[in-house]
Amino acid sequence: MKKSTKRLLSLFTVFSAFLMVVSGCGAASVGNNKSSSKVTKKAAKNVKIGVSLSTLSNPFFVNVKKGIDNEAKANGSKVETFDAQNDSSKQNNQISDLITKKVDVIIVNPVDSDAIVPSVKKANQAGIPVIACDRGSNGGKVVTTVASDNVKAGKMAAQFLADQVGSNAKVAELEGTPGADAAVQRGKGFDAAIKGNLDLVTKQSANFDRAKGLSTMQNILQAHSDIKGVFAQNDEMALGAAKAIKNQDIKIVSIDGTPDGLAAVKSGQIDGIVAQQPKTEGKLAVKAAYKYYQGKKVSKTTASPIHLVKSSDAK
Repeated sequence: MKKSTKRLLSLFTVFSAFLMVVSGCGAASVGNNKSSSKVTKKAAKNVKIGVSLSTLSNPFFVNVKKGIDNEAKANGSKVETFDAQNDSSKQNNQISDLITKKVDVIIVNPVDSDAIVPSVKKANQAGIPVIACDRGSNGGKVVTTVASDNVKAGKMAAQFLADQVGSNAKVAELEGTPGADAAVQRGKGFDAAIKGNLDLVTKQSANFDRAKGLSTMQNILQAHSDIKGVFAQNDEMALGAAKAIKNQDIKIVSIDGTPDGLAAVKSGQIDGIVAQQPKTEGKLAVKAAYKYYQGKKVSKTTASPIHLVKSSDAK
């Protein structure tokens, strides 16, 4: 009897261990299924939207906000928007706040594409979908990145500038905020397109800012008085550069398409702009959120249109 009892106890122990393993595997499976489970569908009016924009001091992002607000209002959605004031730490705190408030989706225009990654991952863990707008995130999972093709825009700017100043002319480049995806991609497109065509004597960051565009351009002119052209990675820097250049015969091209930038093209202060459509970007970001909550497939990238606007067209 003792041997039989021992054998039964042994078999029971083995069977219990087996159940624990199976149970453990089952728990993992449930967890995996949960992370990949279907989206709970929501009507557009019930989708609460949280937004963090890199800065609302830049007219471009003011118009992105208008696009978001207009689309949300048309569908009855509530929106809460934060201005990160070009501060990555502030933006990360804003995302944490939106997660605490349990918004249904977060639309973020990152100050820095690397610095935003922890916040995107935090939203992922909370089960809140993230949509990147105008600038991407270099980590974490986003539903889609809504942006124009910044590499293509840089190439278009390069071709336009080359047509204006001629082969091998000396040019300068005003770069945006270091680490911002848009700055990286626009510079990548421009730099690749001018190789063997234009002489890039200097490129310096002016942080997408008009005042810094002015002071940086003044410094460049002191060091390189013989440049024939300038590529500014956004309209704000181009407007600052135009003020520094004044009546000198130096061609300017930028990327954005803000109202002030387009007005400067019309008046001849800026020679050309590869124009984006910021309101459309904001609208597309909200539409992607609605599509997500309709249970439809959302493309990894959502392209926003661009086109070249020249001062010669306004004459």
